[in-house]
Amino acid sequence: MVCIRQATVDDLLAMQNCNLLCLPENYQMKYYLYHILSWPQLLYVAEDYNKKIVGYVLAKMEEKEDPSETHRNAAGKEDSSECHGHITSLAVLRTHRKLGLATKLMNAAQRAMQEVFGAEYVSLHVRKSNRAAFHLYTETLGYRINDTEAKYYADSEDAYDMRKELIVREKSDKSSVASVTAKVEKLSVSDAKSDSAGKKPAEKAKDDAGPPTSKRGRGDKSQAPAAAAGNGEKDQGKKAIAGGGGGQVATSVA
Repeated sequence: MVCIRQATVDDLLAMQNCNLLCLPENYQMKYYLYHILSWPQLLYVAEDYNKKIVGYVLAKMEEKEDPSETHRNAAGKEDSSECHGHITSLAVLRTHRKLGLATKLMNAAQRAMQEVFGAEYVSLHVRKSNRAAFHLYTETLGYRINDTEAKYYADSEDAYDMRKELIVREKSDKSSVASVTAKVEKLSVSDAKSDSAGKKPAEKAKDDAGPPTSKRGRGDKSQAPAAAAGNGEKDQGKKAIAGGGGGQVATSVA
């Protein structure tokens, strides 16, 4: 069993030994110290069950040499950010290869670059002749060739300058909030439309039924005979007047 963990100062000698066994590009101890003192969050090691370091990744943050230089992201837009991550060195002992350790080490360093330093992309160099590493970077980790640097290494071999875009957490959160807000607004509009559609048949049925007649209708019917009676009393009054009985007319009208 092998675990991936953050490196400490006590691991530097083992990391240097792993580098000497695996790579032609070697570094003095002060270079490892420089990395761990400057960016301790970006150094990771692979440790087996015997507490032996069987792999490592050495990484750092870089600033652009020319502030006016712009970087185009995957969407083709210019990025004015002056800070990005860089993989200095990656190595895994031959006895522990084909276990996915290099991928895990790289993912750990890339995640720290993004979460701790807000890096928007990460870069690295790889020998043109190192087909195994090139396959790992392009097919497994999603890197792409940004440029080719002639005679980059001490033995004059060319190197691929490779880069990978990193999704910044802040932008991802904002896009998620915007997406959720849009969905809520869409649902609200949909509910309003469904409510409006549900009210129309009821209103139509109400119009077809006409005005209510429960109480007011009964009142109208009860008032009709009274009006008829009133008219009868007026007729009787007229007859009384015609007959000359004024007092009886007054009492009847009242």
